[in-house]
Amino acid sequence: MSCSTLNSYLPKLWTPPRSRSRPPRTAITKVFAQPPILAVLSDPHVLRLAETLEDSIASTSSAFPPPPLQKLRDISSQSLLSTPWPSRKDEPFRFTDTSFIKNSDVQPVNPLSTQSLSSLGVLAEALLPSLAIIDGYLVDSLSELPELPDGVFVGALSRLNSEDIMERVSKYVSSFQGDLFWSLNGVGAPDVIVVYVPEGCKVESPLHLRFFSLNGTDKDSKTLPISNPRVLVLVEKGGEISIVEEYKGGDRNDVCYWTNSVMEIVLGDGAKVSHSYIQEQSFGAAHVKWTSVCQECTSIYELTEVSTGGKLSRHNVHVQQVGPDTVTELSTFHLAIGDQLQDLHSKLVLDHPRGFSRQLHKCIVAHSLGQAVFDGNVQVNREAQQTDAGQLTRSLLLEPRATVNVKPNLQIIADDVKCSHGAAISDLEENQLFYFRARGIDIEAARKALIFSFAAEVVERFPDSAVRKRVESLIRRLLDPSLPSREKE
Repeated sequence: MSCSTLNSYLPKLWTPPRSRSRPPRTAITKVFAQPPILAVLSDPHVLRLAETLEDSIASTSSAFPPPPLQKLRDISSQSLLSTPWPSRKDEPFRFTDTSFIKNSDVQPVNPLSTQSLSSLGVLAEALLPSLAIIDGYLVDSLSELPELPDGVFVGALSRLNSEDIMERVSKYVSSFQGDLFWSLNGVGAPDVIVVYVPEGCKVESPLHLRFFSLNGTDKDSKTLPISNPRVLVLVEKGGEISIVEEYKGGDRNDVCYWTNSVMEIVLGDGAKVSHSYIQEQSFGAAHVKWTSVCQECTSIYELTEVSTGGKLSRHNVHVQQVGPDTVTELSTFHLAIGDQLQDLHSKLVLDHPRGFSRQLHKCIVAHSLGQAVFDGNVQVNREAQQTDAGQLTRSLLLEPRATVNVKPNLQIIADDVKCSHGAAISDLEENQLFYFRARGIDIEAARKALIFSFAAEVVERFPDSAVRKRVESLIRRLLDPSLPSREKE
């Protein structure tokens, strides 16, 4: 772009007052009584960050992006003019301290050359077939897709040649608006990865989306590289697909960077999406993730999530059922083994009859400075009669100063519903340990078995056996670093 999109909006927000034939004193009083709206609405820090992202995109992307991508950037830029940086005084961020990001010198990551990528050992273990996204950029040389049915498209929006699919995609880009981080992603995303499944098509093989963060800085550095990957999944009427979304860091586990990711999922009538989400970023990283889901009638959306990495990890999940007889299942396990914050904010909106939802959130905080947050909202509106919604959060605190803040809540306007929610926070129960010890098992082995079985309830819900086995190995390794090497593999 030849000029900043943000700057193009500034004249619209304030223009000088019209001159009137009044005494000078009155005119001066008018100017001070009506300060520029921009000064009231805008956050200078947010504007600087947005302009930095815009300048980076202008230098690395095409001068003529596809219309949906340009629309996304324009809407996001305009939103940022009146969006302040979140503070602990804001209810959604009451227990989430984002000063780690705000106090850093955030710098966009530029795409790596093919020569630099060819020698990266971190990609050797990648599950194939998969799509490789490095620091927000799709890398064809490291991607290998399965054989896809006719009509299915998986790839960058800028390479989409079908006018019909482009028209369908245009309807859903930025149809939902999230918070500040959502809009920053809209400004900074170099492209949009599109997954399109036509009507009645069932994709048999799971689609692996592998996100790697390879640019990072030392923990003493003030610079924080940022990447903004974005994915749009559109499954038409009766279509089905299984998606595995994974986030990994580089070889070092203490590097600092910021992954600011967005995934939008749209399900047509009777469609089904099985979504597996694994986050194992560096322990020095910030990982902010948005998942927005729109479900039409009789559609099924299943999310299974395991999050173990990041110094600051926050997942915002927004699901809206826009048709009757819709099914939503959310299963999440968070693990904090160090000075980490694991945060899940979810909202499920039911607007039509006979909606069904189940949400299970489990977390383990195994460090005295570790923290976990769960804020789950289920909103049952007036027309959502005969809704069946259940929500449960359970947390294990394994150290005396470990912290968890939970806020499960139901907002019910309909009068013919079956809804429930519950929360439990504790250490391991003595009677459970006694059961093992009474059978000759020492207390340390008993604790390890109970802790892993606590996580297994969620891990077992991964539909792909290879993913399930690897996640089990990851959790065992993090909970018990003393395992011999053959068990770590």
